[in-house]
Amino acid sequence: MKLSIGIVGLPNVGKSTLFKLLTKQDIVIANYPFATIDPNVGIVTVPDERLEKLNELSRSKKKIPAVVEFYDIAGLVKGANKGEGLGNQFLAHIRETQAIVIVLRVFQNPEIIHVENSVDPVRDLEIINQELILKDLESVEKRYAKSESEARTGKKEAVQDRELLGRLKKILEAGDLPRADAELVKELEENVRLADLNLLTLKRQLYLLNGTASDVPPALSERIAALGGDHLAIDLASDVAQVNGVPDLVRKSYAVLDLISFFTTGEDETRAWTIARGTKAPQAAGVIHTDFEHKFIRLEVIACDKLLEAGGWSKAKQKGWLRVEGKEYEVQDGDVLEVRHG
Repeated sequence: MKLSIGIVGLPNVGKSTLFKLLTKQDIVIANYPFATIDPNVGIVTVPDERLEKLNELSRSKKKIPAVVEFYDIAGLVKGANKGEGLGNQFLAHIRETQAIVIVLRVFQNPEIIHVENSVDPVRDLEIINQELILKDLESVEKRYAKSESEARTGKKEAVQDRELLGRLKKILEAGDLPRADAELVKELEENVRLADLNLLTLKRQLYLLNGTASDVPPALSERIAALGGDHLAIDLASDVAQVNGVPDLVRKSYAVLDLISFFTTGEDETRAWTIARGTKAPQAAGVIHTDFEHKFIRLEVIACDKLLEAGGWSKAKQKGWLRVEGKEYEVQDGDVLEVRHG
């Protein structure tokens, strides 16, 4: 499972600065809107001390960390849903990602242009979310009309889709994000017929506030909380951001998306794998290789810290610390696995 995150926001809020911090890539950073036209894509390794320690323990030939793919996407402006600025490109690129980091400018600096002529992160947040809502509403209205037509013929699946889309349409028309309705979100995520809509407003959001904690107005924190979101304040121009910015953002992204890491280790390689929390043993094994899921027999499991304490797999086995788990086992963060398969 590869995690992909789109970095989005209005022009000149620090998206490209963040991208450069994340990836150390040389890209265009300029003090004018739309310096980034095509999305820059960067692969960022997930910092994890457990991987380092396991690699040393096994003296592996290769060490393979989990990775996050970050997309630096062109700045969004009001009217993007109708193609204003580079709106159509912007919204199409977001569809390719699993989650969105919304960068909001909270720092004050009159020398850096703001596309709305003033620094107001609450307003900027509303502009971004309204553009996502309006674009989704356009897609939902088209699909609703189609399902309504098919439902008249008595087609059962079309009737179900019409009911679901109708509820979604009502929320979007009110200018609200559908993520607040957990039951609706669950039904939409489980409906394979509507998966191709790939709705922007259903993607999980993390707000990165570019500035210091003291720059963050209480109204902004309250609004993000009301949306059920999470945020992280980083002054992207500071020395602290150079050291802590990447680990903090990656960890927060994992938390927002409810992702965890498990490990495999041996002489050939030590590797970190990313899965959703609650993933059962066969599906976790399938992340390593698709055949492992279909031919799954059992797992041998030990927590990373217990394996390190034992001093190796064979020593852990002698101590009776290895567990055998079956198909119903939910893999835990930090588990070290050996998969038994047919």
